[in-house]
Amino acid sequence: MALFDLPLDELREYRSTSTAPEDFDAFWSKTLEEARAYDLDARFEPVDTGLSTVRVFDVTFAGFGGHPVKGWLTLPADAEAPLPLVVEFIGYGGGRGLPHEHLLWASTGRAHFVMDTRGQGSAWGAGGGTADPVGGAPAYPGFMTRGIDAPENYYYRRVFTDAVRAVEAARSHPLTDASRTVAVGASQGGGITIAVGGLVPDLAGIAPDVPFLCDFPRATTLTDRQPYREIGSYLKTHRGRFEDALRTLSYFDGVHFAARGNAPALFSAALEDQTCPPSTVFGAFNAWTHDDKAIEVYDFNDHEGGGAFQEAAKLRWMRSYI
Repeated sequence: MALFDLPLDELREYRSTSTAPEDFDAFWSKTLEEARAYDLDARFEPVDTGLSTVRVFDVTFAGFGGHPVKGWLTLPADAEAPLPLVVEFIGYGGGRGLPHEHLLWASTGRAHFVMDTRGQGSAWGAGGGTADPVGGAPAYPGFMTRGIDAPENYYYRRVFTDAVRAVEAARSHPLTDASRTVAVGASQGGGITIAVGGLVPDLAGIAPDVPFLCDFPRATTLTDRQPYREIGSYLKTHRGRFEDALRTLSYFDGVHFAARGNAPALFSAALEDQTCPPSTVFGAFNAWTHDDKAIEVYDFNDHEGGGAFQEAAKLRWMRSYI
C-alpha cells in the first residue's frame, strides 16, 4: 500500500474533529472513584522461570469492578532498592503471554510490569489469563462494539480502568519507584498508554507506538481494516446508530486523553499504516498538551511501525526520564 493518508506536512498540522463530551472528566473521575472503592489487593507470587538474570512475579490485582486482573512483574535478579518502572500494555487480541517474552526493560536495570488485557489473549502470542465477567448488549465479534450502546457499558471503560489500577499495583511493590514510572505500548497498547497518560497525573513519561483507539470519527470512516472495521460492520446491521456510537466512543478517544496529558511523550507513526492511519496518530500527538513531546515517523511501514528500530529509539529516549 502506497501512502493513502495526508502528506507528512499536513499530518504535522492535523487536528481531529472529535469533540470531547462535556462530562468527560466527571465520567472518568467517577469511574476511577468507583474502582478504588475496591481494595487493590495486589498480590505478587514468585515464579520459577528458569531465568537467572531476572526475578518474575505472577501478579493479580483488582481492576474495574474489583475483577481480578493478571500481570507479570519482572525485576533484575540483583535488585535491592526501588527501581524505575516501565508499565506496558498489550496489542489487540494478545495477552500477557509467558514471562520470557518480556525481558527488554528488565535488561536495562528497570522494573517491568506487563498487564494482561481482560477477555483477550486468544488471537496471537502465548495467551492471556484474565476474564471479562461483564456482559453487554448485542455486539459484532471482537471487542470494539462490546457495550457500545452506552459509555457506562463500553468494554474499554473496563480496560482503561484496569490500566490505571495496573500502574497503582506495580507501584505498590517495594522494589519499584513510583516517582519514576513510564507507560509504554503499541497499537491497542499504545491507545491504552495514552489513556493512562491522561488519567494518571504523575507519570515520568509515556511512549505509545502506532497507537490504536485514537480519532474515532476519522478512523472509522478512513480504514476498512480490522479492528476499526468491527464498528462499521456493527453499524451495517444497526442502521442509523452512527451518532450514538460516536457519542460512546468519544469517552474513550485517545485525542481527548492526550488533551489532558501531563508527561513527556514519545509517539511513533507509520505512513503506510492501514490499521491505525497516521492521521489518527497525529490527531492524538498534536493534541498532547505537554511541551516535551516527539514523534518518530516511519515512511514506508505499515502497522509494524518502527519495530526494533523504535525499541532502540525508546531506549535512548527513556534515559532522560527514568
